Amino acid sequence: MKKYVVTCALVFSALLMQGCSPEVGSKEWCAELKEKPKGDWTATEAKDFAKSCLF
Repeated sequence: MKKYVVTCALVFSALLMQGCSPEVGSKEWCAELKEKPKGDWTATEAKDFAKSCLF
């Protein structure tokens, strides 16, 4: 039962954190990604950054 509660709490926390992130392509999102190490970017983030923030 304890494992179930911990798992639910982790999933709920992850969902809450996703709701707080800025919209892809917004100025806030671009600024956030510029501060993130480029080695930690996903392929999708790199593509979206190039499309939304560079051009």
